[in-house]
Amino acid sequence: MKNTPRNLIIGLLFGSLFGCQNISAEKPDVKIPQQLQQKALGSNLAYELVESLTVEVGPRLAGSEKDLIAVQWAEDKLNSLGFDRVYKEAVQVPVWNRGEAKAKIISPYSQPIVVTALGGSIATPKTGIQASIARFDSLAALKLASKAEVKGKIVFIDHITERHITGKGYGKTVGGRSRGAITAAEKGALAIVIRSIGTDHDRMAHTGMMRYKEGVAKIPAAAMSNPDADLIKLMLKRDPNVVLDLFMSPQRLGYATSYNVIAEVTGGSKPDEIVLIGAHLDSWDEGTGAIDDGAGVAIVTSAGKLIQDLPIKPARTVRVVLYAAEEVGLVGGKAYAKAHQHELAKHYIAAESDFGAGRIYQIDYKVNEKAFTPLQALSSPMIQNGVVMGNNTASGGPDVSMLPKQGVPVASLRQDGRDYFDYHHTPNDTLDKIDPESLKQNVAAYAQFAYLMAQSEINLRPIEVAK
Repeated sequence: MKNTPRNLIIGLLFGSLFGCQNISAEKPDVKIPQQLQQKALGSNLAYELVESLTVEVGPRLAGSEKDLIAVQWAEDKLNSLGFDRVYKEAVQVPVWNRGEAKAKIISPYSQPIVVTALGGSIATPKTGIQASIARFDSLAALKLASKAEVKGKIVFIDHITERHITGKGYGKTVGGRSRGAITAAEKGALAIVIRSIGTDHDRMAHTGMMRYKEGVAKIPAAAMSNPDADLIKLMLKRDPNVVLDLFMSPQRLGYATSYNVIAEVTGGSKPDEIVLIGAHLDSWDEGTGAIDDGAGVAIVTSAGKLIQDLPIKPARTVRVVLYAAEEVGLVGGKAYAKAHQHELAKHYIAAESDFGAGRIYQIDYKVNEKAFTPLQALSSPMIQNGVVMGNNTASGGPDVSMLPKQGVPVASLRQDGRDYFDYHHTPNDTLDKIDPESLKQNVAAYAQFAYLMAQSEINLRPIEVAK
C-alpha cells in the first residue's frame, strides 16, 4: 500500500504517546504477526477446506440431514488439524423444507417468472393464488398504503439493492424480506413477492429468512429474480392490472438438534480468557454455501490452525466457533451467548467472518474509548496485509452481534463486499466465486488479529452499551 510507511510510523509513535497504557509491554513481537501473514499467504489450507465443505457436504440447511453431515465434517476437520480441544454444543433449530415454487403472469401478457420461497414461509393453497399485483417501491411505502390498495392482492415490493463495498445497500432493502409479510397481511394481502435482495442481473431468485408475527395472519412469501421484477414493472406501465399465479409448497416441520462446533488453542498464561473468532456452518439450500459461509469457516479455522502451530502458545485461548443455524435467525449465536453466560466476562474480544471472501481492507473495533487508540497501535502490523485502521463502531458480525450488549468487546474485519450480493442466498453461491489469493489475505488478517488480541495487555472494557 502507498501509505504503509506513514501508517507504520504512526503506529510506532502511539507507543510513546500512550506510555500510561504500557504499550511497549503490550505490543507482541512484531516478527510473529509478520510470520503469520507470510505463512497464511503461502498456504492453500483455507481453499482446501472450503472446497471440501462444498464438494463433500454442499448445501446444509439448518435441521436437514446435510446439517448433521456438516457438523461431523467440522469435527473431523478440526480434530485432524490438531487443535488442543474440539467439542460441540447442542442447539435446537427450526426445520423447514423449501418444497416447490412456481409463478407466472396470467395477464395482460402471459409469461413465467423465476421465484423462490423465502425461508420460513408457509405454502399457498394447492391450487395456488391468482391475484392482481399491488406494487410498492419499498416496505416504507407499503406501510403508508391504505388497506383498500392491498386487500385481496399479491403485494410486490420492488426495492432495488444498491451495490457498495460495505454492503450497506442490503441493510436498506432487507426489511422488505424480513418484515414485508407482516405489513402486507395486516392490510389484507393474500401473499407477498419481493424483488430479490441482490445486486445481480441474473434470472435467479435470492432466498433468505422472513418473519411472521403472532396475531397476524400468515401469508406465503417469495422472492423473484431482478430481471423478472423489471419485467413486471414494465408490464404495470402498460396495464395497472397485472395478475400473478403463485404456487409454493414449503413445510414447517418442527425442531431438530444441531450443534455449534468449537475448537480451541489453549492459552499459555491466561487460558481462561478467550479471543473468539467465528463463522457459521449452516447455509441455505439453493447453492453449495461457498461464500456464505464456507469461506468464513475456512478463514477462521485456518487462522486458528496457524496460531495452534506457533512454537509458543499465545497468552489467551483462541476459540474458533462454527455456529449452527445462523441463516434461520442467529440461533447458534444466541445459544452460545446463553450457554457461555458464566464466562462472557472472560471473553477479551470476538469477531466473525460472514461476508464472503473479498479482501479485508479495514478493521473496526467496539471497545472503551481510552483503549481504542492504543488498540489501533497494537494492530498496526495488519497494515502490511492491506488492512487500515478504522472506527470504534463495530458490531462483530451476525452471531456475535448480541455480545456487545453483554459487555463483550468486538471487532469487524471489513471485507470488500461489492459483488457479495450478486451470489448471496442463490444457486450461484458456489466455489468458483472464491478467489484463492483473497481468501489467503483474509486468513492472514484473522490470524494476526487473533494473535495480537491474545497477547494484548490493553483493558478493552467497559464498552458503551447501547440502550
